Amino acid sequence: MVYLPDHHRPAALPDELAREAADLAESTAARLRLEIRELDTVPAQHEAAGLFCRIWHADSPDQLINRATLRAMQHAGNYVAGAYRDGVLVAAAVAFFGVGHLHSHIAGVDPAAQSGGIGYALKQHQRAWCLARGITEICWTFDPLVRRNAYVNLHKLGGRAAAYLPDFYGEMNDGINTGEATDRLYLSWDLLSARARAAARGDVRDVDLAALRAVGGAVLLDRTAAQEPRPAAVPLDGRPLLVAVPDDVVALRERDAAAALAWRRPVREALCAALDAGYRITGMSRDGWYTLEVAR
Repeated sequence: MVYLPDHHRPAALPDELAREAADLAESTAARLRLEIRELDTVPAQHEAAGLFCRIWHADSPDQLINRATLRAMQHAGNYVAGAYRDGVLVAAAVAFFGVGHLHSHIAGVDPAAQSGGIGYALKQHQRAWCLARGITEICWTFDPLVRRNAYVNLHKLGGRAAAYLPDFYGEMNDGINTGEATDRLYLSWDLLSARARAAARGDVRDVDLAALRAVGGAVLLDRTAAQEPRPAAVPLDGRPLLVAVPDDVVALRERDAAAALAWRRPVREALCAALDAGYRITGMSRDGWYTLEVAR
């Protein structure tokens, strides 16, 4: 039996909401031929630690989350789960309880199986797991330069970018993040919001860039044909804004690390300036444009 302190106990939810989330999560996993389950044995937890190392190109689990911590977190009732296909672990996620929410600390998909919906399925399992326990919000951080993660988080899941956190983790040496400032966007996923419920049913609304430009949307940060950032002098006067990121910063890092590093500060400056001026991030287009509008 899982013990939850009082600050983890929101008002009881109607049973049908938790059942709906569980049914949607199960159907999503079945469609992708996945078995998603909690990792409640030491061998399974060690396997997850090894998977994280492969995903992040880390030399040791200690650079990410070590095996003993995984064991302790799962035993204490936190979320430690994995997705299997044909008996092979292809994704894993670890989350712990914060004050009134679940904080999703690390989640990843085997590079050989990415872009196939596995991460989305694991998140739907996490959503159902939370709602079964009366938890209605999950939060996590993600790199604002990674276009595909921003699109999934803001659209396929229906989350909300709540804050920009410059160099949030400080220096890291896990392989992927080595040598970079660890800027992150802080995501709040309201599990019962209309956006999250629609996204769980597969109803995803993409950004309409043409419509934003038609009402005066302006480019605050552009990109050149050579994938270089190009800031623009645009007044923050309430018009919708567009901020570019690289098409694929992960591939760019492998091809030209310096070119990838050159994006960090311009994106930070553009997004933080807009957020400080009263804007909020409203979406990410499939081709790599953050959209921002004045908060209402």
